[in-house]
Amino acid sequence: MTLLFKIKDVDRTFYQDRLKDFLPDKIIDIHTHSWLDSFRLKVADAPIRAVTWPSLVAKDNAIEDLFEAYRLMFPGKDIVPLIFSQVSLAYDIAAGNQYVSECAQRYNLPSLMVTKPRQSAAEFEEGIERGGFLGCKVYLNFSESYIPEKEIRIYDFLPPHQLEVLNRRGWIVMLHIPRDGRLKDPVNLAQMLEIERKYPAVKVIIAHVGRAYCPEDVGDAFDQLAETKNMVFDFSANTNTYVFQQLIKAVGPKRILFGSDSPIERMRMRRICEGGNYVNLVPKGLYGDVSGDKHMRELEGDEAERLTFFIYEEIDAFRLAAQSEGLIQRDIEDIFYHNAKTLTESVEVKRS
Repeated sequence: MTLLFKIKDVDRTFYQDRLKDFLPDKIIDIHTHSWLDSFRLKVADAPIRAVTWPSLVAKDNAIEDLFEAYRLMFPGKDIVPLIFSQVSLAYDIAAGNQYVSECAQRYNLPSLMVTKPRQSAAEFEEGIERGGFLGCKVYLNFSESYIPEKEIRIYDFLPPHQLEVLNRRGWIVMLHIPRDGRLKDPVNLAQMLEIERKYPAVKVIIAHVGRAYCPEDVGDAFDQLAETKNMVFDFSANTNTYVFQQLIKAVGPKRILFGSDSPIERMRMRRICEGGNYVNLVPKGLYGDVSGDKHMRELEGDEAERLTFFIYEEIDAFRLAAQSEGLIQRDIEDIFYHNAKTLTESVEVKRS
């Protein structure tokens, strides 16, 4: 088997010194994508409604690669992923869902179905149940093409008729919120709070702490979200200690979940914020030409050599936040394992 990626001394040292003892032995990764490159469609100019840099890390993420990445990066840890497929319009969504369903059954993994807002309530419900999924992964890409990206609302890709099904069945939805304002956006907050109020049985996971990657993304969001009781937050693909601190203060350790957003967790990078814009600092040349991406910047020499994995930076930032907020070992075990276990086991799965 070809080596998936190289583990360097800088990685071993970072993991050993900062993460190994912090992490529990058993972990559930609530946010992972698994798909094959063969699912890519032969279409030109698929609409782009999200950042493109994640596609530079891996052309696909077969389930075997996902497991191998865990083995390489987290020696001594037992990690179970919740899986769903690719959410790009450039891929065959049905093929991706079928693959995820088969992998979940083969390895006894929790999984979500990638769904589209045009699916009827019956089609939506039948697809989730037939595939043995715990619910759905929705994404702004699937909103109607006539809606400008900056104007997309949650209900444009998670419509009420599907929320009614999720609520009746008590299913999970993994929600990546839209809009340039990210977590603090008033439309996002209004609809998040409305979903909490109108559909209390839906198990809503707000991905990436609502895309609050910099302090400027927060606003007064946590003041409003502190009043919620049901929704939970994963901190996948986020490395901001300040944001994590505010999250812990607002909702406490029982409503926070660890996620990696695999396969982008393999990226060698360190993230900084400049004027509210996040910038991924990466080794020069490793990810091709990134000169036109405001979220990417290259480093050379010793600075580049010191870069480790995205996932290590994420967990270390959360470690610092947990320490500053006085979380104890039981809290860490909840966040990295027990909360996700309780959530996924609360949904009944019917598999053929």
